[in-house]
Amino acid sequence: MQQRAKDTRRAIIGGAALVFDEKGYANASLSDITVRAAVTRGALYFHFESKEELALAVIAEQHLRVRNLSADLASSGESALQTIIGMCRLFGQQLLDDSVVRAGIRLTFESSAFSANVASPYRDWITTMEALLRRAQIEDTVARDIDPAAFAPFLVSSFTGVQLVSNVLTSREDVLQRIEEMWEFMLRALAPAR
Repeated sequence: MQQRAKDTRRAIIGGAALVFDEKGYANASLSDITVRAAVTRGALYFHFESKEELALAVIAEQHLRVRNLSADLASSGESALQTIIGMCRLFGQQLLDDSVVRAGIRLTFESSAFSANVASPYRDWITTMEALLRRAQIEDTVARDIDPAAFAPFLVSSFTGVQLVSNVLTSREDVLQRIEEMWEFMLRALAPAR
């Protein structure tokens, strides 16, 4: 893809993220998106055949952004447990700072509106958490009697719930505080017996 086409695609995803974040999937129109992206309808349709395809592209971009920051953290040399906690903190900060991340999460929650399978990012996140929990057990920062395959989906579900409740109650103003509180409880549950 030529650079100009890449720039246009990026602009469309960015504009779509702003609209989806503000209005949700059902209330977003392609006209709104073309205005926010500063592109023509033809340019939009050159890259995306439908609003659903565009929503899936925003979700994919959101997941890529979260994964990229998480990968940087994972290679930083931190312990596995600190990496897990750091990934949650980074994700929470991205929810505050990045409209693509906010829109991707909102679209994931609203995916029944466009009948899309959005399980892949969750499966990826669960797999990553499970691997890090296993490493944390080897590092003796997570109790060995905890089953990482069972705990990882619980952790992801808890983290997702914290985001959702924070969004509903405070428009995510307290999301970072809620993530810290979640980890106060999680650390007690994960701690090896001393």
